Amino acid sequence: VLFISEKIRMDVVSLMVLAALALTRLVTPEEALSGFSNAAVVTVWAMFILSEGLTNTGVANIIGRQVLRLAGDTERRMIFVIMLSSGVLSAVMNNIGVAALMLPVVINISRKVGVPASRLLMPLAYGSLLGGLTTLIGTPPNLLVANALRENGLEPFRLFDFTPIGGIVMIVGIAFVSVSARYILPSKDPAGSEAVLPDSKSLQNEYNLGERTFVLKVQPDSPIGGMTLKESRLGRALGLFVVALQRNGQTIISPGPNTILEENDRLLTQGRTNQLNELRGWHDLMPRRVEGQSTSLAGGDISMAHVTVANDAAILEKTIRQIEFRKKFGLNLLIVRRGKTILVSEVGDIILRAGDRLVLRGMKNKLEDAGNSPEFRDFRAATPEELERFAHIETRLFEVRIPEKSWLAGKRISESRLRGGFDLHIIKIARAGVDTLLPDPEETLQGGDILTLHGRKEDLDALKGLQQLDIHVPSEAETRVFESEEVGLLEATLAPRSKLAGRTPAQIEFRAKYGSQLLGILRADRAYRSNLGNMPLEFGDALLIMGPRERLRLLNSDPDFLLLTQFEPKTYKREKAILAAAIMLAVLIPVFLGWFPIAITAITGATLMILLGCLTMEEAYRAIEWKAVFLIAGMLPLGIAMQHSGAAAYLADGVMVTIGGYGPWTVIFGLYFATALATTIIPTAALVVLMAPIVIKACNDMGVSPHAGMMAVAMAASASFTSPISHPANVLVMGPGGYRFIDYIKLGAPLALVVFITVVIVLPIFWPL
Repeated sequence: VLFISEKIRMDVVSLMVLAALALTRLVTPEEALSGFSNAAVVTVWAMFILSEGLTNTGVANIIGRQVLRLAGDTERRMIFVIMLSSGVLSAVMNNIGVAALMLPVVINISRKVGVPASRLLMPLAYGSLLGGLTTLIGTPPNLLVANALRENGLEPFRLFDFTPIGGIVMIVGIAFVSVSARYILPSKDPAGSEAVLPDSKSLQNEYNLGERTFVLKVQPDSPIGGMTLKESRLGRALGLFVVALQRNGQTIISPGPNTILEENDRLLTQGRTNQLNELRGWHDLMPRRVEGQSTSLAGGDISMAHVTVANDAAILEKTIRQIEFRKKFGLNLLIVRRGKTILVSEVGDIILRAGDRLVLRGMKNKLEDAGNSPEFRDFRAATPEELERFAHIETRLFEVRIPEKSWLAGKRISESRLRGGFDLHIIKIARAGVDTLLPDPEETLQGGDILTLHGRKEDLDALKGLQQLDIHVPSEAETRVFESEEVGLLEATLAPRSKLAGRTPAQIEFRAKYGSQLLGILRADRAYRSNLGNMPLEFGDALLIMGPRERLRLLNSDPDFLLLTQFEPKTYKREKAILAAAIMLAVLIPVFLGWFPIAITAITGATLMILLGCLTMEEAYRAIEWKAVFLIAGMLPLGIAMQHSGAAAYLADGVMVTIGGYGPWTVIFGLYFATALATTIIPTAALVVLMAPIVIKACNDMGVSPHAGMMAVAMAASASFTSPISHPANVLVMGPGGYRFIDYIKLGAPLALVVFITVVIVLPIFWPL
């Protein structure tokens, strides 16, 4: 249930499994921890390092590029060669790494020959998965089934025992995709289909930048003259960002948030014009200062209180805006005290941390609810002296009347952008003689409402200044800033082990950290171009980035990104390429000859990669997919518990009662089908751990060798084609290919059926009962 719901990370779930098994004494403490010393787990992390060594020295890139030279310019031939090359590499490398390595190469080829990338990227991912079927080290499920056989006193699979069946399955699968992909996969990549255009123009078309690009002119005597870009609220209130600033004939590319605006500045801007047009409707809102009403902020049923954010609060590391604080708690957040620092402006963008002291205002019953919430501790109501001091120092009240035909009429408070965009709190709504204090964010505003606002004069000035901005269509010369000698555009995606997944550009301070602008996010088949700062990044996103060329070059070596455009060739330690290839051969030959187990040779090879300079120890640590390691190590004791407790026997007996009467091959292929179906919702490594004891028990009951059954389960577990979430390689190509969930089902389901039929035919030949 936890794997399916994804409420908790899968690696954490596996550790919960380990702890639960030990605490309930279903396994001994030694058995509970045995997964971390298991040969399969050791081999998995060692292979991650070996794969990174081959990538880091350019060995894999050389092989991939040489093979892809044979791709030609016909779509069917390109698909066949791409899948074959990724499959061959995946036989000895981690298949996620292969997909990541070849992704930018394939995209570059698609743009050169004019074939949409959406016709090539899913075949690339599927080719890497099919290649993993061909050897013991090709994929973790193969290692785990071999390990299960060894632990049950049976002869384990050797390095190339998977090759006859896996090789045939790979060739049949490649042939099927090569023929069917052009009829099934979408054609969604303008950049690929317009190969005659330069890459920057293709990217602008792909992300529809022209639809959202316009020029704003700062009027003389505008209130935002003298403000910084950040203070002007262009980004925060309107979701706009400034690509370039023109002043006195000079162009400032990608101005920073602290750039001071001046009268007559022309701002080349990306975003939605409708939001700016809506703000012009505020022109009839003439705020006036309200005197002598500070008591409306506290008194009667309204008060203030202090709380501290708890150490285990669910709202940690999220902004006030992300958690919808006002809606969630029914309270206004006035001040955040962090140590000796007091934060009072732009609180919507503050990322909450454990120990932050919050000053809250609202109805007394809501304040009491907050005091009892697990999100907070150390609740304390404000003293009369504090209320008086706060009212005297902080309170600034303004009053506006909403005209009958204002665009605000009929809008909810949460849609008005008053709070999120301008730090203006609606303290009171006066309507038909009835006053509503601290209205709910879902309250609908009406024409004739009189709003009492709490805010700063600067916030109102920013609002007035944005009302006065003139909008112009940019000239051709102005749009050339997207690509010049100093500035460039590139497309990137998150690397498989990127630390940025789940975080917003605002949280990672993208502009300041990388010195570049994030212009768009392509997710599935939709391009997002506004309000990107608060949009969490996801694996599979394609990111359009603009910035100075020297800063973009740094992204080429950043481990958090894979560049999808050939901005500059990636640097490799090519002088170590022959050495890395020799180390990989030295790992495989002793295993093939039966001299040493794969775990020992893999560790030795990984160590040599580091000692001989193919990669650093830090790069080795980063190369390991720790989530997979902990997932497997935590789940392995469950296989032991299933055998000791009789759960495996119970489930195997259920299988035998249901289909055992139809013969052993029916049972084996029934288990294959169940495993293949479960790959859409359960991680493949965990699935193999669950299925292995059931298969071994069922085969023993039938009096047949378990090897055929275990080979079937290995093939089924690695054939994860039907869902983007069933394997990281599928997720990796989702954004760059513009795929939707249904696209994986359209091609993946028939491919899974073809693989199943192939296994049914060839398994009895190579592994007879």
